[in-house]
Amino acid sequence: MSLYTLGLNHMTAPLEVREKVVFGPDALADALRDLTGAKRVKEAAILSTCNRTEVYFQGGDPEPVAQWLAGFHSLPEQTLAPYVYTLPKDKAVAHAFRVASGLDSMVLGEPQILGQMKQAVRTAESAGSLGLVLNRLFQRTFAVAKDVRTQTDIGSASISMAAASVKLAERIFPSIRDQRLLLIGAGEMIELAATHFCAKTPKSVTVANRTLERGSQLADRFGADAITLNELPERLREYDIVVTCTASTLPILGKGMLERVIKQRRHAPVFIVDLAVPRDVEPEAAELDDVFLYTVDDLSAIVKDNLQVRREAVLQAEQMIADQTTHFLRWLEGRNVVPTIAALQGHHDELRVAELDRARKMLAGGAAPDKVLEALARALTSKLLHAPLSALNAAGEAERAELIAVLQRVYRLESAAGDEPADGH
Repeated sequence: MSLYTLGLNHMTAPLEVREKVVFGPDALADALRDLTGAKRVKEAAILSTCNRTEVYFQGGDPEPVAQWLAGFHSLPEQTLAPYVYTLPKDKAVAHAFRVASGLDSMVLGEPQILGQMKQAVRTAESAGSLGLVLNRLFQRTFAVAKDVRTQTDIGSASISMAAASVKLAERIFPSIRDQRLLLIGAGEMIELAATHFCAKTPKSVTVANRTLERGSQLADRFGADAITLNELPERLREYDIVVTCTASTLPILGKGMLERVIKQRRHAPVFIVDLAVPRDVEPEAAELDDVFLYTVDDLSAIVKDNLQVRREAVLQAEQMIADQTTHFLRWLEGRNVVPTIAALQGHHDELRVAELDRARKMLAGGAAPDKVLEALARALTSKLLHAPLSALNAAGEAERAELIAVLQRVYRLESAAGDEPADGH
């Protein structure tokens, strides 16, 4: 059964490539319908985050899916080819388990990825692209991730991107307590950033969002002010620390805007963490002398600092995943025999119906019940044995030995020396 994962992530592709294949929340359902509607694949789900874009699919080949991924984002296929990985069945299953458990994340053991994968599955369900195989895979995936997180210490020393941002800011400024903080966006990542930065009691906190209502909801939780994105050109100069993570497809902060801000601030430094993919800040802004700009990839060294602490937990988690992968693959292989089982059941049902019909006619004709039952039993036995015995009689010498071994196993017969072909009737 064809089951694959195709995609790219923070270990195979740089940020400037990853941001080109991000699926926005509004486009994801349409993308899934496009992928499955053209019968490229039978089932599909897409996981798209700041660190990865992955297509999980069943019932199709990888090459058309790779072409579709590039084409959907209006990219030449060769642009993505050096960075894309394709994982076949056994590796695809283990990969899904590792991703959900946080073993494949930039932040080892981070919990956000599990929620993101669950949302990807909900979207696939709504789009009608999730079938029996992928549904079973993801339900097993979530159970494995839960076991890994509850039975190992994989998340005990985890440090999030938001926490890493605070550590980085503390390298730039003597004290965050004296700095004014601006948070751009109102999603989960910004909420985490607000939690970590506000624990350091900055001088002031402001939330900027496209809609004032949603920004105000987050701001009220942290005793912060709220503004709209339209106010940024006039207000940006007020802030020393900027953390941004929106779903915008275009940069919100350009090099020109930040150049003006630096002049207005008389070259007081601005620390900016851009956690968005695609990026919220033009990369060229990093060229400005008084702008300290960091992206998700820049934070990777910090979040890996405590990897050694979790080494034992990783080994334990990997063993759990290996065991569960074997278990799932056994179920998947079992799916291959379903058509044969259905055909066997159908064939024998036809025999049963025919013999029952004959028995009823005998009873209606006045035959004794005992005689009818005996005839029914003999007829069913003869017809059930006809196919295997005919195959055995018609087989060549080498094939006959194999058939004998199979029949002995299926019917649990004792091996008899000098087996002779039986009468097919």
